[in-house]
Amino acid sequence: MLFIVYVKCYYLNVCAYVQNRKAHFNYEILDKYECGIELLGVEVKSVRGGQMSLEGAFVIIRGSEAFLINASVSPYQQANTPKDYDSMRNRKLLLTKKEIAELAVTEKNKSLTIIPLALYNKGRKVKIEIALVKGKKKFDKRETIKKRDTDREVRREYKGR
Repeated sequence: MLFIVYVKCYYLNVCAYVQNRKAHFNYEILDKYECGIELLGVEVKSVRGGQMSLEGAFVIIRGSEAFLINASVSPYQQANTPKDYDSMRNRKLLLTKKEIAELAVTEKNKSLTIIPLALYNKGRKVKIEIALVKGKKKFDKRETIKKRDTDREVRREYKGR
C-alpha cells in the first residue's frame, strides 16, 4: 500500500497535505467534488508544511459562492505573519456555477452537509476535496467499529499463519 501511495504521488504529482480522518467515521459520504481554494501566500506555505486542521470544518453556500468555514491554518512563521491575520477566516472555494447550484439545491432539500475530506496539490495548484454527506446515527457508528474490529482480527489470523 505504501508503494501505491508513492507511485501516485510521483507519477500524478498528487500528494495529500491534510486529511479529515473523522469524516468517514462520523458521516456517510454520498458524493465527492474537487475544487480549488483561495489562499494567501503565507497560508499556502503553511498548508504545504502540514500546519492546517480540517477538524470541525464545513462548507456553506451563500448566493452563488461556496465558503470553507472553521478550517484553521496556523501561521507559517509567527514573526513574519501580518498583524491582522486570522487563522480561522472564511476561505472561498472555486467551483463552477453548475456545481454550486447542484450543491445548494441538494443541501437545502435533503438536509445534508458539505464537509472537506482532504487538501492536496495537483501540479502546482492546491485543491480541496469536499463531500456531500449525511450524519451517521449512533448505531451506525457502532456497526463501523464492530466491522473494523472483525477485519483487524481476521488480518491477524492470516498474518499468524
